[in-house]
Amino acid sequence: MAFPVEIQDCILQELELHELPPLLRVNSHVNAIASRILYRIIPELPMRRCIACLKSLCASPANAVLVRKLSVDWSAHRVVANLFRLLRETLTHLTTLRHLSIELSPQDNHYSLAWVLHGCRSRLRTLGTSIRCDPQLAGVLETQPDLLELCLRGFQTKQPFTLSDGAMPKLKMFRAVHAGPAVISSVVRGRPLEGISLSMFIEDGFLPLDALLLSSRPIKRLTIMSLDNTPPNVLLPEIANRLPDLEALHVVVLMAMFDRRTLQDSGPTLARFSDLRYLTFMAAGSASIEDEGEIARTWGKACPTLRTIILPKGKVWFERDGKWTCCG
Repeated sequence: MAFPVEIQDCILQELELHELPPLLRVNSHVNAIASRILYRIIPELPMRRCIACLKSLCASPANAVLVRKLSVDWSAHRVVANLFRLLRETLTHLTTLRHLSIELSPQDNHYSLAWVLHGCRSRLRTLGTSIRCDPQLAGVLETQPDLLELCLRGFQTKQPFTLSDGAMPKLKMFRAVHAGPAVISSVVRGRPLEGISLSMFIEDGFLPLDALLLSSRPIKRLTIMSLDNTPPNVLLPEIANRLPDLEALHVVVLMAMFDRRTLQDSGPTLARFSDLRYLTFMAAGSASIEDEGEIARTWGKACPTLRTIILPKGKVWFERDGKWTCCG
């Protein structure tokens, strides 16, 4: 080909994944480019193909070194120990891996399986896993100084989840699905987090919000999945008191219903945010589009820095020419 290698690379990146394997047999030059693209990102695969892929990577160090992102989803399967060992062995070969996601079944998540990650010798940028939050997983995180994003989807145990002050010094984004205040505090403490997503359970009260104060930088983006019935006129002030510098706030309430009056009466509490720009509040309720328009106007008046508001109907409200309107 007369094109520079960079142009050829861009062209082949436009192909679908299933169109790349035939190119491996064209010639050595095209093989090198197609292999680099084919193995760069390994998505979630059906179990049979996933096993074949892991075995192939173990057998071919030249291909293993090309992998930058690996996603493994075994959430629908009970996995035998040999398969976990295969995954661990594969990770030892992925020396340039930067993004890793491992999702296990609810049954397997009850066991201590962080030993699988001990095979990872690469310096990850992002890590997401449903492996339970125990001392073994904390030990893995201690070995990842370049981690920028962390998603812990696993259960919290009664065992201590302790991280040293020097662990994950670059961490900016953290998402906790099942973890409680203890795990959240350990991850947040002393790290330069800017964006956090967490779940709030009724038995924890506002302790997860207290944990956010341990960040070494002001939190700018917060997403909350609320699993209790705390009304917005109570929840929003609790958030504002702790995180007044938020720029984006997204709240999803699963266990309660709120009418127009409840949401509208929550408006004055938004005045406590100094720079809030993007606000989402999703919950079951009976408010109409017209009601939501009135709520958006009330909230926008209380918090002039707001640029967009998303309410339970899913419409995006924004201010144009001094009036709040929505798309569609």
